[in-house]
Amino acid sequence: MAEPLIRMENIRKSYGRVQALVDANFHVNEKEIVGLLGDNGAGKSTLIKVLSGAVPLTSGDIYIRGKKVTLRSTSDAIAHGIETIYQDSALVTQLSIARNLFLGREPIKQPRFLNRMDQEAMNAVARDLLRQVGITKNIPPTTPIGSLSGGERQAVAIARAMHFDSDLIILDEPTNNLGVAETQGVLSFVRSARDSGHSCIFIAHNIHHVFQVVDRIVVMRRGKVVADDIDPKKTTVAEVERVITGMSDKEIRDAIADGREAHG
Repeated sequence: MAEPLIRMENIRKSYGRVQALVDANFHVNEKEIVGLLGDNGAGKSTLIKVLSGAVPLTSGDIYIRGKKVTLRSTSDAIAHGIETIYQDSALVTQLSIARNLFLGREPIKQPRFLNRMDQEAMNAVARDLLRQVGITKNIPPTTPIGSLSGGERQAVAIARAMHFDSDLIILDEPTNNLGVAETQGVLSFVRSARDSGHSCIFIAHNIHHVFQVVDRIVVMRRGKVVADDIDPKKTTVAEVERVITGMSDKEIRDAIADGREAHG
């Protein structure tokens, strides 16, 4: 069996006496979209913060393509090809699309000692990236982010992760507060990221959105991963909701098995 892109083993995270993660095991394969589900307080956000380098783990191990790594900061995670996109994704509304795409990683014109940004190069890359993520409108790359719709902003954030060759793109509630058309646009962008070779973790409260786009569903409850091999093509939303709301381990296995049998 091929080594997963990301493997997290026996991850624990404690805040004083509160255990946010309890021996959590989680993996993402190459070119796979994983839906991460669970009620509020299940541990989803903490697991993602650990993987993105935002908070240190208490104990456990993280492997990238089989090599053990230590993620002390978000910069460490980015250097290892892990990019996290939150709602609005820390985009600077006053700056242009092109500037946001390259924020902190701007190309410099020659001679480099003059430290002049290469605006033409940024604009050219921005135009190409906007087409890649499915924005068909002719939006100039000099357009301020603040004038874009919510869906277009998410597209810019995803395009940024794709351009900088992130192996794993983590999407935390990317469809929150978006309309129907914009939501479908974001889901399309996620599929295009996978098709171009990226893996994704997709976190959302709307299970229907998850079912539309992911290859596999992982469910967390009380800091633990209670199911990690749910196939959305062979399971119903109602069955997954039963897992989220707190069935026993045996009931979970039986519910998943029943769903597979019902779907052939």
